[in-house]
Amino acid sequence: MATSTKAYGVKSEKDNLKPMDIQRRDVGDDDVKIDITYCGVCHSDIHTARNEWGGSTYPVVPGHEIIGHVTSVGKNVKNFKEGDVVGVGCMVDSCQECAQCKNNLEQFCEKGATFTYNSEDKHIKGQQTFGGYSTSVVVNQEFILNIPKNLDEAGAAPLLCAGITTWSPLSNWNVNKGDKVGVIGLGGLGHMGVKFANALGAHVVMITTSPSKAEDAKKLGAHEVLISKNEEEMAKHNGTFDFILNTIPVGHKMDPYIGLLKVDATMVLVGAIEPLEPFNGGGIIMGRKRIAGSLIGGIKETQEMLDFCGKHNIVSDIELIDIKYINDAYERVIKADVKYRFVIDMASLKN
Repeated sequence: MATSTKAYGVKSEKDNLKPMDIQRRDVGDDDVKIDITYCGVCHSDIHTARNEWGGSTYPVVPGHEIIGHVTSVGKNVKNFKEGDVVGVGCMVDSCQECAQCKNNLEQFCEKGATFTYNSEDKHIKGQQTFGGYSTSVVVNQEFILNIPKNLDEAGAAPLLCAGITTWSPLSNWNVNKGDKVGVIGLGGLGHMGVKFANALGAHVVMITTSPSKAEDAKKLGAHEVLISKNEEEMAKHNGTFDFILNTIPVGHKMDPYIGLLKVDATMVLVGAIEPLEPFNGGGIIMGRKRIAGSLIGGIKETQEMLDFCGKHNIVSDIELIDIKYINDAYERVIKADVKYRFVIDMASLKN
């Protein structure tokens, strides 16, 4: 059985987002039903709605930074109850049996994770999953996250993607107190990287092409700002970074940033899911440097990130919008005209 639910989505790659009705499954024994209160707007939403990565199946209802209140639970659900404030991130299911799932890396499920939107829906035949630009969602209990009570609900929404995307590499590569950490790019991802690295006790350097972002970067927790277009300043920092988080969302020159790394240091890419400009292999060979990538995080790690945010009172800097403003918001995201993440007040859809 399924229930008709209000949503906002697109029926083709050329469409603007519009109101539509979608089908949500009824609550099963292992399910949690959530009344969605807030949903963040990620650049991935735009890529999928507009089929810029290919593979979009229409209609598409985006949204994978979901905050809401539990309204119903299945008979096997033990850890959640009605009224709890919870979150849903980029995944709503996985096989739960493969080596990666058993290692709490559901994002790398060997049978393919079920993503929150634009994946095959295992529960409604012939339908793909629909995301958080909607009034409610039903999700398996294993993919529900507890939101610390002290966190602002709207500000917490982007933690479910922008937060875990930047937390996971900082955690996996063991960024510690006193490390010199560079964060390239001050957008939705970069501003979270700065906050996390600062809270971990690192010496944080915001690396940007825009001198105008220096003041904001320091307010967010950066100790220094390095303008990457300034060759003299870049040269002063060469060979001094323990770790660099690269959040640039498009192809770019890598060599200047590779030069900043110490011997045996790592730069992790989390932004550019597209071809990069060729770089000189000598830059990594002469210093045994590493370039790596990272994709969100598993459910266990995401909960650890949320608990860390609760302890340190970390949320995203957001602009709260009405659902009717979503198409304008998409254009502003493309122009990097938001500080630093749009979040939809889902009461505007219910009304």
